[in-house]
Amino acid sequence: MGFKSDIEIAQEAIPQDIREIAKKLGLTEDDLDLYGKYKAKVDYNLLKKSTGKKARLILTTAINPTPAGEGKTTTTIGVSDGLSYLGKNTIVALREPSLGPVFGVKGGAAGGGYAQVIPMEDINLHFTGDFHAIGAANNLLAAMLDNHIKQGNELDIDAKRITWRRCMDMNDRQLRNIVDGLGGKGDGVVREDGFDITVASEVMAAFCLASDINDLKARMGRIIVAYNHAGVPVTAADLKANGAMAALLKDALKPNLVQTLEGTPAFIHGGPFANIAHGCNSLIATRMAMHFADYVVTEGGFGADLGAEKFLDIKCRMANLKPDAVIIVATVRALKYNGGVAKADLGEENLVALKAGLPNLLKHVENITQVFKLPAVVAINEFPLDTQAELDLVKEECKKLGVNVAISQVWAKGGEGGAELAKEVIRLIDESEGKFEYCYDLDIPIKEKIEAIATRIYGADGVDFAPAALKEMANLTALGFDKVPICMAKTQYSLTDDPKVFGRPTGFRITVRQLTISAGAGFIIALTGEIMKMPGLPKVPAAEKIDVDDNGVIAGLF
Repeated sequence: MGFKSDIEIAQEAIPQDIREIAKKLGLTEDDLDLYGKYKAKVDYNLLKKSTGKKARLILTTAINPTPAGEGKTTTTIGVSDGLSYLGKNTIVALREPSLGPVFGVKGGAAGGGYAQVIPMEDINLHFTGDFHAIGAANNLLAAMLDNHIKQGNELDIDAKRITWRRCMDMNDRQLRNIVDGLGGKGDGVVREDGFDITVASEVMAAFCLASDINDLKARMGRIIVAYNHAGVPVTAADLKANGAMAALLKDALKPNLVQTLEGTPAFIHGGPFANIAHGCNSLIATRMAMHFADYVVTEGGFGADLGAEKFLDIKCRMANLKPDAVIIVATVRALKYNGGVAKADLGEENLVALKAGLPNLLKHVENITQVFKLPAVVAINEFPLDTQAELDLVKEECKKLGVNVAISQVWAKGGEGGAELAKEVIRLIDESEGKFEYCYDLDIPIKEKIEAIATRIYGADGVDFAPAALKEMANLTALGFDKVPICMAKTQYSLTDDPKVFGRPTGFRITVRQLTISAGAGFIIALTGEIMKMPGLPKVPAAEKIDVDDNGVIAGLF
């Protein structure tokens, strides 16, 4: 049997009608907005009806990502199918993919092999149009802001202190910094501007943390778009834009219901980047999943230093959620890469390099178990060339921290290959008494919160603040924004703010160059390194390999 690509596996699957998937949750067709046979939106007002369930929440995270790959989403889907395979009533809750990575370098985000969510092509492309609605709401606010200035500027907005940018869901470095309003007198006010990718928009972050339509409208209204000449923030509510923005997002706010290859229900909704925003699917989708299932598996973006930290310190804090167990995904290949092995040589046994790379995994394990005080299991996403000696070494080192290792074979075997991991997750939930703690307290100053994340989670010696960051820190404190969580904008590739530093480095400091307030989302973003909110395409974009035939069948997605 020849090798099959992810898209070939997905296209060979025979999906169940989405109404049959909904029946597993006790839903009828009247509860759904159907988007064809295999996709539907579910009304979040169903959360008002008690089901009497007390779902167990499982977070999947990982080591820092490497070119060798970790398979975090694949593992998340596979362990969900593993729980279903064991007879558990399970739902998986995931983020929606962004078109930027799909056509750029990362590819899609629907899992892989025999642990995928379907319809894979739809999920990875336009899906149900949520991202387009978020982009439209973002750009409506931008249009109303510039129109207000053009029509007399009653709010006395300082054009030099406009903080709101336009957005689009595509990697396009050409639009990072632009000058707009060019032309004649009727063509607007000339000013510097720019675009962010949609998943970096504050509208996305606020959307994913909203509890209902009224909360969403209030969050939209709190978004700060500029400052007036007296230094007072100007909000979307001041521009009377938040009602219309919420109207654009009314249907998008309903979670999307699809299925895994094995028929496990899946909510896929929202998608903020984890190295810019908080990196989790929508709060409504997580609550909806917990409303209808006994076990809910979700994920945080990138490594545990980003996605898991933000899931726990931001999302769980705002939603009063407490995970029951955490899965930390790694591969022997990625650990050897952390130990200095070139990508081309990762298939060869190398216990010395593996031992050198293991501290990265162990730091993430310590963060989950010792900082956040949550029970954890390490999932090794197995590759054919992994040796028993390598697997034994990982198990031995994790055992020293009191954490078991489970081998994940979900890519090749689906739910059956995730059964071992699922059993360990159930054991953790049944036997552990997690005493969940946050990394920092909200009441301490902004500076101390950032230092807590840098020292406790990254292992830094301390934090250096650029003058611009210190100035904005004083401004945000004076405006009363010093009691909100911190969202660190940091490279995903390293525990440091330097993407070229691997493993578990010591003796380093984090540099915060600027702070920005996301008042609608409810957190402060601390910008480190060269993190930007509009990525560019690589030299050879993934888009070059994507095609569609005369029957409408898509090829090249991965």
